[in-house]
Amino acid sequence: MTSGPLRTEVLIVGAGPGGCAAALSLARQNVPAILVDKATFPRDKTCGDALSGKVMRALDRLAPGVGQGLRTDTRQLPSWGVTFTAPGGRSLRVPFSRETGMGAAPGAIMPRLQFDALLVDEVRKAPGITLREGITLSTFERTPSGWLAMSADNGTRIEARLIIAADGANSRFAKHVAGLPMEPRHHCAGVRAYFHGVQGLDPLGFIELIFLRELLPGYLWIFPLPGGRANVGLGLRSDVAARRKADLKALLRDLIATHPSLKDRFAHARMEGTIQGMGLPLASKRRALSGPGYLLVGDAGHLIDPFTGEGISHAMISGMHAGDVAAEALVRGTGPPAAADLADYDGRVWRRLGKELAISARLQQLANMPWLFDLVVDRATRNPVLADTISSMFNDLDLRARLRSPAFYARLLFGRSAPTARPD
Repeated sequence: MTSGPLRTEVLIVGAGPGGCAAALSLARQNVPAILVDKATFPRDKTCGDALSGKVMRALDRLAPGVGQGLRTDTRQLPSWGVTFTAPGGRSLRVPFSRETGMGAAPGAIMPRLQFDALLVDEVRKAPGITLREGITLSTFERTPSGWLAMSADNGTRIEARLIIAADGANSRFAKHVAGLPMEPRHHCAGVRAYFHGVQGLDPLGFIELIFLRELLPGYLWIFPLPGGRANVGLGLRSDVAARRKADLKALLRDLIATHPSLKDRFAHARMEGTIQGMGLPLASKRRALSGPGYLLVGDAGHLIDPFTGEGISHAMISGMHAGDVAAEALVRGTGPPAAADLADYDGRVWRRLGKELAISARLQQLANMPWLFDLVVDRATRNPVLADTISSMFNDLDLRARLRSPAFYARLLFGRSAPTARPD
């Protein structure tokens, strides 16, 4: 005889950073939830592994112990900035902080195998949260009381008033229930591999974004890790990759073996394992993140930064908001929340991330103009004020927005004085 369904207030699908952030947010507000993931942790996740300052701040808010422990964890490498290499070959080091090397680093680099496991371990301790691993939920049906989610693998059935879909770039819920299609113009294809012995890794953990002409509007990245390891990969917008009929795995192998700026650095490097692929749904187009009885979090909501490819922080930020909005909506009644009850989630996420993502979408477009990219980097390497402006844009959206202004480029082109950085 088949047992009855599990019952809960909130079903969270996906136990990555977004799903864990939603679960921890709900636990703080005493809202019971079941968190389901198709994998059994620890599990690997194909990613660049960079944890920005936004990730660290989200950790400090949600799980201070995890954040404090991560900063001293030997499996992570503190990261103090990013190095942009323009198509012409000139590089610009952009520190995340003016106090580089002092105190705790603003960011870190840690393999997802370890980072996600830390979050899941914190969720295991959270009151009111039930974690179910190794379950793939394949069917979602609306019911008078909310949702019935079912697994074709083992017969698991879960009833919930509300669903938070945080099941990543290939979210079944987002595609088949919320109706978010994969649009190649707003999607990136990426590959990555781990290497040991790459030369020239930055001692301060600066991540490298290398904009090669062969990859524009995409780029190749090199992110250092402890023990002389590095996460190396590349990403290219899916419509461009299809038009070029690009084999990204072959392209990565070819570039590190033959490109003049890379071949010496990889001459004695050893690849660990194989090259893994991933899909990145980009936030270069704004989409609805909520509907009747559901909220979309992180990659499932297509919230990846279209310029930098950052997704972990956006997953955690949207996950926190999803937990807050879900808790507020559930106390207003006993039935499943209507779309209007959850619409504030979209507003909160877009108020927090919308301006930043709009700027990144514009920067992605500018990456198609290598001459302009070369010009900005060339001027910045010789102009400390301009370099400081670009550095500040990572922490100050008003300064970052200058890159959208035609006047900014006019000053670069015609040699007028560079914009000055606003005092803190």
